[in-house]
Amino acid sequence: MQTDRLLVGFLRVGAMVSALVMLLILLFLLLESWPVLSQLSLLRFVVDTSWHPLEGAYNLMPMLSGTLLASLGALLLAIPLGIASALFIVFFAPSYVASLYRRFIELFAGIPSVVFGFWGLTTLVPLIGEWQPPGASLLAGVTVLTLMVLPMVALTAYTALAAVPEELFRNAAALGLSRWGMVRGVALPAARTGIIAGIILAAARALGETMAVLMVAGNVVQYPESVFDPIRTLAANIALEMAYAMGDHRAALFVSGLLLMALVMVLSGMAGLVEKQSHV
Repeated sequence: MQTDRLLVGFLRVGAMVSALVMLLILLFLLLESWPVLSQLSLLRFVVDTSWHPLEGAYNLMPMLSGTLLASLGALLLAIPLGIASALFIVFFAPSYVASLYRRFIELFAGIPSVVFGFWGLTTLVPLIGEWQPPGASLLAGVTVLTLMVLPMVALTAYTALAAVPEELFRNAAALGLSRWGMVRGVALPAARTGIIAGIILAAARALGETMAVLMVAGNVVQYPESVFDPIRTLAANIALEMAYAMGDHRAALFVSGLLLMALVMVLSGMAGLVEKQSHV
């Protein structure tokens, strides 16, 4: 009992520290962005003609659209591939192949983002450029982000599927269900919460990725008309301009950080709703 109380106390302290850190980050972003927020209407970040802070134009919407399009495109590719990989490991692969494949995905998850960006810059961008110039584009960003978030989706889906109680499969087998019938009717519904949590984590990773996307996406502030057009994401914009930004320009970059944090908070709220519904 004493050990249990100590553990509960330790976990409560850890949770409080985590919440305090997040609150301090939010307060820091608000404080640093306040000089421009106190002078400009929030509509200016939506309706201004473009992003030219030195000329008093602060439209963040092209970069927000680039961020969302790159992240959504990556998730549309990574989710089915990741879930298929997890199903292959848990239900269809021989044990030695499953173990080897899982180790490969774990290794893939540990590759630094700059390595993905370097590969994309030297290999993927020239390939796309031969097909449709300039090469550095939304498509390159989506492809690199897909490779980066795929292991997260696959490993979280694998963990969720591996945690499904064996009794459920025995009952399904007694009812005469095929292997695919058990996967579709038993495993996936039982692991739904864990799989969705992994997808939300992958989405947060995609939204906040900086270096790899900066290296391959072209960094042009515009609304893309096709997947071959260059884009600039919010995170890449901060990385590119923070080194020399001053005054209102610097504060506007912190507004970009606030917008990114708001997106992540929305994802966190979605994760909470999913968890709450799973207990209903």
